[in-house]
Amino acid sequence: MTEWIGAAEAAERLGIKSASLYSYVSRGVLTPRRASDGRASLFDAAEIADLARRGRPRRSAGRPELLIETELTEISNDQLRFRGHDATVLATSRSFEEVAALLWTGSLEDAAAAAPWRATAEAIASGTAAQAALPVGTYPLERLQVIVPAVAATDRLRLHLDPPAVIAAARSLIAAMTDCLPGSAPRAGDDSGDDSIAGRLAARLSTRPPQPGLTGALRAALVLAADHELAASTFAARVAASVRADPYAVVGTGLGTMSGALHGGASLGAEMMLASAGGPADAPRVVGELLRRGERVPGLGHFVYESGDPRAVLLLDLIRKAAPDSDRLAVADAVLAEAGRRALPAPNIELALAVLASVAGMVPGAGEAIFAVARTAGWLAHALEEYARAAPIRPRGVYTGRQAAAGSA
Repeated sequence: MTEWIGAAEAAERLGIKSASLYSYVSRGVLTPRRASDGRASLFDAAEIADLARRGRPRRSAGRPELLIETELTEISNDQLRFRGHDATVLATSRSFEEVAALLWTGSLEDAAAAAPWRATAEAIASGTAAQAALPVGTYPLERLQVIVPAVAATDRLRLHLDPPAVIAAARSLIAAMTDCLPGSAPRAGDDSGDDSIAGRLAARLSTRPPQPGLTGALRAALVLAADHELAASTFAARVAASVRADPYAVVGTGLGTMSGALHGGASLGAEMMLASAGGPADAPRVVGELLRRGERVPGLGHFVYESGDPRAVLLLDLIRKAAPDSDRLAVADAVLAEAGRRALPAPNIELALAVLASVAGMVPGAGEAIFAVARTAGWLAHALEEYARAAPIRPRGVYTGRQAAAGSA
């Protein structure tokens, strides 16, 4: 009879942490089952014993895998959790500020009692002036890449890396990234405006007055995109933090990496795809032309999730509830239906962000900006872990080039 043991005991028998245990699950090394309560994972004791005898698995082919233990984010069984909390539940019940606090400190901050996040007047002036010098039509992500170092130059204590100082810098930086973008800002003394990061970002990115329902969807999007384990930008940010780069440099590193078309930049491609369709009837043409050119349909599929990106499922549902009669939503749904008819992968968070930007009438590139502001919270949470660890991340290369000739000096 099979003996089933809990995750903590399985990790103890293997001599590893729970994060490493679930990395084995994501790689198919271990196959858990759900406990009767539907929440906990159980592991076959015989399978654990066999793995313990064989030692930690290594990939025999393909790219080598570097494992980094973290207490922040877990992805297993097609679910995303922040410090043990289901991210999709947090997205509909907590603010972005509260979830950022959870990632940084392990506790959900009471956003109702906390003051709105603010940057200094000097930081706002510097960041605003820096991005204002860019050409008209510059995408928001490119503006953020200029805003961050400009704001950093105003923080003379940016190399103070104790947790309270880093968290204070994080709040100020996210506020500056939001408030330095061009767009409409709440009028002084106007108490009707949403002073949260989500409300202020909606005002900056929207070309028309934000709808409350869609601002709520934006708030959820910020939570859903706040962290995603060791995505490429997060790994790059951790490497920077591991050598004690300051928080602004960590975020700058993350911004540069996430701009790639196979990462956060996929949202811009999805926006352009949706914009190329005048109406739902254009969906077969739009999808077909991409496939005929041998191009990927942007915003579809995710190598981490087998049954679909849960972040996209939730965000698309919130958009449909907020703007059920939107013409742009009809276009997005037609594109998704055509993708499904052609048996293409399910949508991911980048496509959902593009749909949000399209339906809410945001400026081009808004999806990337939402992703960047959100993921800044995650990058700095990972930076806090690296600052505490105080050891550089230094992978070794495996040389595969030409060997020196025999007898050469």
